[in-house]
Amino acid sequence: MTENAADNYAGVYGNRIGFGKRPALVLIDFVEAYFDRDCDLYADVEDELASALRLVEVAREQGIPVVYTKVEYHPSGIDGGRFFQKALPLRHLVKGSPMGAWAKGLEPAENELVVTKQYPSAFFGTSLAATLTAQGIDSVILTGLTTSGCVRASCVDAMSNGFITIVVSDACGDRHQAPHEANLFDMNAKYADVVSEAEVVEYFEGLVG
Repeated sequence: MTENAADNYAGVYGNRIGFGKRPALVLIDFVEAYFDRDCDLYADVEDELASALRLVEVAREQGIPVVYTKVEYHPSGIDGGRFFQKALPLRHLVKGSPMGAWAKGLEPAENELVVTKQYPSAFFGTSLAATLTAQGIDSVILTGLTTSGCVRASCVDAMSNGFITIVVSDACGDRHQAPHEANLFDMNAKYADVVSEAEVVEYFEGLVG
């Protein structure tokens, strides 16, 4: 097969849904483990964090709900199941580890929701879907780490729970460019609209409450 992926998918996948009317901005797992060079999870994603923080600023100005997620385990790892067993670097995210602290510059406001999870998806085993539905949210704007892991899992579950799903390419990162690009491509094809930070800023600023 010699044709590239874009040509192969053209006219089959990649339909664009567009933005919803009542969005929430979700920041997935921006914790110190991905920013500390001595940690196995280090991913060189400072630019992606900066993008997400700029979106937080605009969301707050526009009164758009902001949600943060983080992974945290019992010190024994007993609540991590097969995920903890398979992905050994998750040992850095047991309760009390400095690697589980928010990345520098990120500080949830008192009125913003923090979701603690043990599995990749922000929705699996949490009350996030019910909480957003109760607030009348119809769409989620996803940012975070990593693109091929928790962002992708959250994207699929957001769509499966009935939310219009937007993934911000500038504000998602991975430890390697290849899985990052491949997963953005696949999410855009089947589950979400993958857009730029600039598109989301324009959308947020155009919302009328």
